[in-house]
Amino acid sequence: MKQILHAAIAAALIAGPVTAQIEEPPEEEGFGLMQRGAELFFEGIMGEMEPAIEDFRGFAEMAEPHLRALLSEMGPALMGVLDRIDDISNYEAPEILDNGDIIIRRKREAPDFTPDPDAPEYDI
Repeated sequence: MKQILHAAIAAALIAGPVTAQIEEPPEEEGFGLMQRGAELFFEGIMGEMEPAIEDFRGFAEMAEPHLRALLSEMGPALMGVLDRIDDISNYEAPEILDNGDIIIRRKREAPDFTPDPDAPEYDI
């Protein structure tokens, strides 16, 4: 459903400038009616989407300070983890054990990797 909605929005954004350039010959009235129908359809979709867009904007404004705090607190630890790995695609999906431990295994076919010895140490 989301893919259809995304395609409809993209088509509406693309169709706006294109429809302004098309001159409608008088003998093709059917095309003009189809064009007007498509315009009404996309206007309806945009009208339906407007409340959802406004809701998302409100959520983004509410979440922004929390996300900034998370980034400032977790940023150094995340950088420490990234300094210790080479390419995330060389690792399996995380596995959570019954005791709560999280294990991230390196794939067997991944190339050898030696962490940068000059990378700063972080308590993770």
